[in-house]
Amino acid sequence: MQSLIEIRRALHQIPELGFQEVKTQAYILSFLAELPQEHLTVTTWRTGLIVSISGTNPSKTIGWRTDIDGLPVKEETGVAYASKHEGHMHACGHDCHMTVALGLVAAFTASRPKQNVNVYFQPAEEGPGGAEPMLNWLKEERPDLLCDEIYALHVAPEYPVGTVATRPGLLFANTSELFIDLKGIGGHAAYPHKTRDMVVAAANLLLQLQTIVSRNVDPMSSAVITVGKMTAGTVQNVIAENARLEGTIRTLNADSMQEVKRRIEAICAGIEAAFECTVSIDYGSMYYEVNNDSACAERLLSFAKEYEGATDYRCPAAMTGEDFGYFVKEIPGAMFWSGANCSYGLHQSKMNPDEKLLSFNSEFVEAFIRSL
Repeated sequence: MQSLIEIRRALHQIPELGFQEVKTQAYILSFLAELPQEHLTVTTWRTGLIVSISGTNPSKTIGWRTDIDGLPVKEETGVAYASKHEGHMHACGHDCHMTVALGLVAAFTASRPKQNVNVYFQPAEEGPGGAEPMLNWLKEERPDLLCDEIYALHVAPEYPVGTVATRPGLLFANTSELFIDLKGIGGHAAYPHKTRDMVVAAANLLLQLQTIVSRNVDPMSSAVITVGKMTAGTVQNVIAENARLEGTIRTLNADSMQEVKRRIEAICAGIEAAFECTVSIDYGSMYYEVNNDSACAERLLSFAKEYEGATDYRCPAAMTGEDFGYFVKEIPGAMFWSGANCSYGLHQSKMNPDEKLLSFNSEFVEAFIRSL
C-alpha cells in the first residue's frame, strides 16, 4: 500500500472544484478497492462517498468527515508534485484531510474497531456547499448511513504539528457569500445627466455597507462584512451601466446574520431609489456555524492531553467558515484545528503543510475513535 505521503502527493496533483471531483473520487475508490473488503461497505453520493466499517461489538456508530474539493487558486509552491490542474490547488489542506481519512479506513479494515465507523468523503466544502445536501440525502434516502456522533479536523498552518485545538460551543462562524449587481444607464462621459452612473452608485453602496457592523450589530455579537472585489465600467470615457460587488459576511450567531442581511437589503433598496437603478442580491453559499457539542469537544481535548506527542489547546472561536456546521447542527460532534506548521496561511498559493501531520493525525484519530 502507498505511504500516507505518497497518497497526499497524488491527491495534491488533482484538485477539483465542488461537485467536479471526478478524478478524486476515482482515486479514493481505487485505494479502497485494495483494502480487505469483508467488513467494508462503500456507497457513492454524487462525487463523494461514504465508507462504512462494521465494528466488532458496536453500541453506536462513530462518524468521521473529510472534505475533498480544491480551490480556484494558481499554485506557487514550487514542489515537484504541484497541481496538474492549471488554476486549481489544494490550498486549504483537503488533500491532507483525505489522506488522514484514508489512513483511518486502512487501519480499521486491518484491525476492526469496536464501534461501527462511517467515514464521509464530502464534496464541495469550498462551494457551493456539500454538507447540507449530503446530510439531507442521508436523512431522506439512507438513514442507515447516519451516525450517532461525528468528528472532523481542519489543518491550521499557524500551529505546530501535534496541536489539537478546539473548544466546546462555537468554533467557526456563520458565513455567507455576497454578490450585488447594479444596473443603470450607461453613456458618454460628457453627458452624465443622460445616464445613471453605476460607478457612483456602487461607491456609495460600498461605503454604506461598512456602517452595518458599527451601527446595526450588537457590539457583543461580532460580525464582519468584507467586499473583496468591485468591478464596473469598460473604458475611461464611458459612464458605467453595470457594477458588481463581491464579498463575504461572517457572524458569530445566526440572529446577527439575519440582521446583517436585512440591513443590506434595506440599503440596496435605498440605492435603487437614490440612483434610479436596479440592484439584485445573491447570497451564494451560506454555511451554518460550527457549534461543537460540549461533551464531544471535551472528549477530544481530554484525549489529546493524555496522547503522546499531542498538545491540547482550548482555542478561541474564529470567523472561519466550514460547512461541517450542518453536520453538528444535526448530530453531536466536534471539529478541531490540526497543526500544520506552515508559514503560509489557508487559501494562499504557497501553502504547503508539514507532511508530518499525516501520520500523527491518522494515528491520533484512530486511537481516539477506538477509545469511544
